Amino acid sequence: MKSPDKHRKIIRAATKVFAKKGFFNARISDIAKEAKVADGTIYLYFNNKFDILLSVFEQEIGKLIDQVNLLLEKEENPKVKLEIFITNHLEEMKKNRYLAEVIHIELRQTSKLIREYRKNTFNEYLAIIAAIIEQGQEAGVFQKEIKADIAKQIIFGALDEISRCWHIGNDCPYTTEEVRLQIISLFQAGLLTPSA
Repeated sequence: MKSPDKHRKIIRAATKVFAKKGFFNARISDIAKEAKVADGTIYLYFNNKFDILLSVFEQEIGKLIDQVNLLLEKEENPKVKLEIFITNHLEEMKKNRYLAEVIHIELRQTSKLIREYRKNTFNEYLAIIAAIIEQGQEAGVFQKEIKADIAKQIIFGALDEISRCWHIGNDCPYTTEEVRLQIISLFQAGLLTPSA
């Protein structure tokens, strides 16, 4: 019988292994060893290594979506909503080093993942940024000329690069709060209408 706890344990182990070894170099046996389960147990829960990687994204990005949506539903101001999204993402990536590395590396290197996965949860996560921008445009707070679909990629790209720097050494000696304020200042200065 399948256990939800064991499933989560395998996901956590896979996130760590993919972050350390990369998707292509990681083996099922590495994940099983990290999860402290038999190799065969992995196949009770997943079809193959790619299935595990998709599950890592589905579950971990799914948690980010749920978390940020819960925070956003209490706020009406699009400026504050953008701050909430940026802050939450930075804090979560600072806390979860392995997820940050997997997102950064695998979204760029695993071409099949990009084709298949961008249709699903990751797009849903980026769509939150676009929705905030569109809401701000409708309210007259953000410039109407800004393309929300381009802006969401730019904002996420900046957040992703910062989280990468945090985890590869001393390239980013700044605190989460310092980074948060800089990113918010830069993006809002560019997004806001002159009157806002």
